[in-house]
Amino acid sequence: MAYQFYDPTRVLFGAGQLNHLHEQIMPGKKAMVVISNGKSTRANGALDRTLEQLHMAGVETVLFDKVGANPLKAVVEEGGRFAKDNGCDFVVALGGGSVMDAAKVMAMYALQPGDLWDYVAGSTGKMQPLVNPTLPVIAITTTAGTGSEVDQWGVVTNPETNEKIGCGGQDSLFPVLAVVDPELMRTVPPKFTAYQGFDALFHSTEGYISAVTSPMADMVQLAAIENIGKYLARAVRDGNDMEAREHVAFANTMSGYSMVVGACTSEHAMEHAMSAYHQELPHGAGLIMISKEYYTHFINKHCCDERFVRMAQALGKADAKDPMDFVDALVELQQACGVADLKMSDYGIRKDECMTLAKNARATMGGLFGADPVPMTDEECAAIYERSYR
Repeated sequence: MAYQFYDPTRVLFGAGQLNHLHEQIMPGKKAMVVISNGKSTRANGALDRTLEQLHMAGVETVLFDKVGANPLKAVVEEGGRFAKDNGCDFVVALGGGSVMDAAKVMAMYALQPGDLWDYVAGSTGKMQPLVNPTLPVIAITTTAGTGSEVDQWGVVTNPETNEKIGCGGQDSLFPVLAVVDPELMRTVPPKFTAYQGFDALFHSTEGYISAVTSPMADMVQLAAIENIGKYLARAVRDGNDMEAREHVAFANTMSGYSMVVGACTSEHAMEHAMSAYHQELPHGAGLIMISKEYYTHFINKHCCDERFVRMAQALGKADAKDPMDFVDALVELQQACGVADLKMSDYGIRKDECMTLAKNARATMGGLFGADPVPMTDEECAAIYERSYR
């Protein structure tokens, strides 16, 4: 029954909430605004609206626009130096999970000496304590996938070591303010709406079967699962369905809380290994690829049958009685969202990589394996990849 829950982020949630950003207390006078290296944030007006709001609040801004999917160590280090060189006293992330993750780690690294990997874990990180303070962060999410707007972590890829790993974790990296405005998600293409929605879903399904459970974690996880199950396919079919967008955004933020009060399991570590070696693979797509076999593995262990039944019910199978009803519901949702036929081979993954990926997952994100409901061996992990391979 025991748990700890600390999340100091003030959240502005709902359609049109970006318009209220200028009314909030700003954590500084000059912000580095971080966006992706793509065109969408400019094209859909989100950047201009955000800059206008910051300027209305009396904030001076500089722009850093180099973050790609699966943000790279070198780019994050460049962003940190850019913030320091420009005298920024806080960071504003405007984008999806990659942008928010990168921005938080930039805020962590900006005032630190040395290499970013001096301050991270994994097989090659030095895990040294931070020398100087971190910069405050405001997170404005334009997608519904990672829940990164309300947690204190950022995932960064080091291509030199094939490590994709969570960096940060300090309380100071919780965003001081988050804007979750579904209007900013209106133009996300259908397949990415699906990828992001399943990422949010798996944060909570992993948390619900994990060894780190509590009534508080159960509450936010089931809320996320229910809202994804009911509204994700609608958001995929019609991006202008604002009711659906709002409920999926709510599920996403709940899944962010899930990671604060609970834990992801090895499914996320396994996908991080996939996209560490194959950086064009969208994170949510990789999770979808392995999800059926991943959850079937634990169902066959009979380690938490009643929890799988409850998740099946939350996904919409009201009469679920068998743990495999969850996998059936999961596959049905993937089919409804048009993502049931994704192939590892389309992203260059080879079947003979399975054990390499398994070992990499444990070496870089081994702590998530510790949250599994029962222990998983490298051989079992590789077998999940193999059974998922197409």
